[in-house]
Amino acid sequence: MPVVESRCVVPVPVEVAFAVSQTQGEVRKRWDPFIRRQHLIDAERPAKGVRTFTVQRFGLRMESEYVSYNPPSNVGMKMTRGSWFFERMGGGWRFSAVEGDASSTLAVWRYNFTCRPRWLAPIAERLGALLLQRDIDRRIAGFARGCADPVVLAEAERIRAA
Repeated sequence: MPVVESRCVVPVPVEVAFAVSQTQGEVRKRWDPFIRRQHLIDAERPAKGVRTFTVQRFGLRMESEYVSYNPPSNVGMKMTRGSWFFERMGGGWRFSAVEGDASSTLAVWRYNFTCRPRWLAPIAERLGALLLQRDIDRRIAGFARGCADPVVLAEAERIRAA
């Protein structure tokens, strides 16, 4: 199963970094280049078992479910419905304080996937790993920009207070 990973250090505490990662709507689109549209399904806030509907920037659609939700340290998702070429797709985002600097956070994002049809998977998964690596790198760079955006940070504070 191919795995792609990206990491960065952001100059905000773990609780804030986690809250930024969970922003929704227009605020989410300020930092997340992957998303054209996204919303929670039948829920007001993220939690284990909550599903999301996402339309990716090129129009691909995916429904996913939170398989873990542990503020402020990690969140995990799995695709429940999506593009025909993914047999499985999952991901996890982890947040930890930078050793010796509680005001900075190490964010590590990891995705895993398998492609179909199985006969094409060896080629599709190599290509998919290249494309998803580029995507996850762009996404985490956007996340880092969001952790410095006053509008995003204000929404993160609202999420933390709720």
